[in-house]
Amino acid sequence: MPEMPEVQGLVDFLGERATGLTVTKVSVANIAALKTYDPPIDAITGAQVTGAFRHGKFIDLETDAGAHLIFHLAKAGWLRWYEQLPATVIRPGRTPIALRVGFDDGSGFDLTEAGSKKSLAYYAARSPADVPGIARLGPDPLDQSFTLETLAGLLAGRRTQIKGVLRDQSIVAGIGNAYSDEILHAAKMSPYALAAGLTDAEIDRLYAATRQTLTDAVAAASGKPPADLKDAKRRGMAVHGRRGEICPVCGDEVRSVFFADNSLEYCPTCQTGGKILADRRLSRLLK
Repeated sequence: MPEMPEVQGLVDFLGERATGLTVTKVSVANIAALKTYDPPIDAITGAQVTGAFRHGKFIDLETDAGAHLIFHLAKAGWLRWYEQLPATVIRPGRTPIALRVGFDDGSGFDLTEAGSKKSLAYYAARSPADVPGIARLGPDPLDQSFTLETLAGLLAGRRTQIKGVLRDQSIVAGIGNAYSDEILHAAKMSPYALAAGLTDAEIDRLYAATRQTLTDAVAAASGKPPADLKDAKRRGMAVHGRRGEICPVCGDEVRSVFFADNSLEYCPTCQTGGKILADRRLSRLLK
C-alpha cells in the first residue's frame, strides 16, 4: 500500500513534471472508482495544472479551472507515468486501468489497481475539503505543528493498541501498515501496547521514531520517478515484509502476525522483551 513517503514522492514528481501542462484527456475506465459527479470529471479537461499536493495519503492535482483531481491509491493502486501516453483504446472491465489522464505535451499517466478487490478512488472536487476522507484526516506527523505535545494529546485516554492508533487516519494522517511497523520497531515498542498506558519516556521515543522514520523515508523517495518508488520503499524497511530475516539492530529473527488481509512484522528482542506474539489465526494475541 502506498503510504505517506511514496505518496509524497508521487506528489513531488507530479508537481515538477505536470505543473504548467494542460489536461487534454480524461478517460474513465472504472466508473465505480469515480466517487463524485459535481463537478463532472471532465471539468479538468482543458485546464492547466497549477500544482500537486498531499493530504494524508490522498494526491491532489490542482488546476486553474477551480477543480481538483484528487485520488487515493488504496491498497493495490499505483500511478504509471508515460512520457508518451499510449494511444490504445482502454476497454473498461478488461484492464487494471481505472483512469487515464493526458497532457498537451503528449505525456500522461494511468491510475491502475491490481487484484480483484477494487478500492482505488478518484474525485473531481472544488476543494480538497469536499472529499470526505480528507475532511476526516487527523494531523500530519511531518507538519511543523505536530509536536510531542500533539502526539501525547492524541494518545491520552485511548485504550487502543498503538499499532491501530498509528494506522487510524482520523488520528494521524498518512501512516499505514508498513510504516507503523517501522516506527514501532524504531521506538522499541510492542504493536499491542495500549496507547493510554504509554509512559512519558515511551511517548518521547515514539515521537522521535515517527518523525525520523518518515523523514528518512520521504528523503529516500524524493526525486525518484514513480517506477522506482516501490523498490525504494522495500529497500528501506527494517522489519516490514521481512519475516524470517535478521533484525538489523539486534540480529534476532523478524516475526509476523497474520490478519485477514495483511500482516505485521516485529522483532521480539527489540520490541516485546523476547516474547513471541501469538498469531491471531491460531489464538489470542499476547499483550
